[in-house]
Amino acid sequence: MLLCDSAQVADGKLFVLGGGWSLTGPDPMPSAIAMKIDVGWYEADQAHHWELYLEDADGRPVMIEGPEGSQPVEVRGEFNVARPQTVPEGTPIDVALAVNIGPLPLTPGNRYAWRLTIDGNTDEQWALGFTTRPQPV
Repeated sequence: MLLCDSAQVADGKLFVLGGGWSLTGPDPMPSAIAMKIDVGWYEADQAHHWELYLEDADGRPVMIEGPEGSQPVEVRGEFNVARPQTVPEGTPIDVALAVNIGPLPLTPGNRYAWRLTIDGNTDEQWALGFTTRPQPV
């Protein structure tokens, strides 16, 4: 996973603009998360559900006001990958995902993290931490 300014997937490849940052703001800015997932050979040909959650430094969900009131910042999706006939059995299969996010009104001078789950599973390495710059005085 990689934080970036924007990302897209074309022909199974990730195209990233302004990637690799961990400091943003203080004003709301668009951003993206580029992901390359290795799907196990025996996990292919089935639907997988992924979720990204934005948390604050204390691990609490970040809430944003929307038309239906206060909502946690979450992004969800599904992917399914077929086993290519041209690779040996047992080879992990690449899945590229790009999640573009509009400007979020985050509190300046705070630490945040995007956390990923796939099929309800997570890992400590499936997190992207970043900090918002403080407001200039």
